[in-house]
Amino acid sequence: VSIALEELGLPYQVHFVKLRKLEQKEPWFLAINPNGRIPAIVDREVAGDAEGGGFAVFESGACLLYLAEKTGRLMPTDPRGRSRVVQWLMFQMGGVGPMQGQANVFHRYFPEKIPAVIERYQNETRRLYGVMDGRLAQSE
Repeated sequence: VSIALEELGLPYQVHFVKLRKLEQKEPWFLAINPNGRIPAIVDREVAGDAEGGGFAVFESGACLLYLAEKTGRLMPTDPRGRSRVVQWLMFQMGGVGPMQGQANVFHRYFPEKIPAVIERYQNETRRLYGVMDGRLAQSE
């Protein structure tokens, strides 16, 4: 989501959420994302329901779609182009995001170090990076 904000040239302010202190479970954050996870954005240009005003959007895929539709960029309007973008979005949501998350949790935060599990998620993350590298080699 931060890359999309940069790519689109949208002004934004980063708010750090202290995950180890469980700030993502505090009422102010749950008003933005009831699931208590990152990323989440609040569009202050739009009236909404987030604490302090603004329209809250949570989940990476939903944030990316929202930003693309809001700006009219990054999402083609023709069915084939739109489908290609949605396919890569689903790839991120179903593959890259979850695998990176698990690799990070088991490597950095899980109290017991289980080498086979760490290796599995790190290898899958590397494989997914290879898929992305292959696509980026063919497309701008």
